[in-house]
Amino acid sequence: MRNVPLDDVDAIPRAVLAISTDYPPEHVLPRHRHRRAQFLYGATGSMRVETADGTWTVPTRRAVLIPPETDHSVVMTNVTTRSLYLEPAAVPWFPRRCRTVDVSPLLRELVRAAVDVEPEYARRGRDATLVSLLLHEISRCVPLPLELPWPQDEALRALCQSFSDGPDVHDPPSRWARELHVSERTLHRLFRAETGLSFARWRERACVLHALPLLASGRAVSDVAVTLGYESPAAFTTMFSRLLGMPPRAYLP
Repeated sequence: MRNVPLDDVDAIPRAVLAISTDYPPEHVLPRHRHRRAQFLYGATGSMRVETADGTWTVPTRRAVLIPPETDHSVVMTNVTTRSLYLEPAAVPWFPRRCRTVDVSPLLRELVRAAVDVEPEYARRGRDATLVSLLLHEISRCVPLPLELPWPQDEALRALCQSFSDGPDVHDPPSRWARELHVSERTLHRLFRAETGLSFARWRERACVLHALPLLASGRAVSDVAVTLGYESPAAFTTMFSRLLGMPPRAYLP
């Protein structure tokens, strides 16, 4: 199915519904939820999914797993998506939080083929076998460290959200502590308790996730490094590769 609203087909009694959708540049899907779980794959462009718990960046040819009944919004940059909407009973192993995942070449081709399957596919035969294999492959997806968790503390959360909009790798913890009227020691303790990450690790991750859509849009690695406050492209590449296991050029279009 292509460019079909989910509400038009959600009631069809099948474990998987596959829909390909084209979106205009810089499109925003406001906060919403689905009864079904969602495998949201970006065939082109990049996406950022946000929930009350954090944000998940989805580069080209990766996907995000969105649990059923999860309120979320999506910011899209030059995106064509292929979504699989999954009956919750068919995926008891599905994560309870969103998760960005790598997509193997096999899964990529299965998702592409699923879009051309009739929504009320026969329960036996080729299409049913394809759907069964799809579910197996999704359950084997490798998670990627592309989540930026939000703290629950409102003041700290506001600072984190502001920082993520324009991160600087050298933004010192002393500034954050002053803004919150706490000591640096308290800041570090609060950060770990609220996000599960140290301040330095959270700051690095925010920079990498901010860089991904810039790289996907064709920005030079050197320009992105300067934007984030790095002294050199080499320093940026080292940090980026340590977190994601591959250099920034791997995310260029």
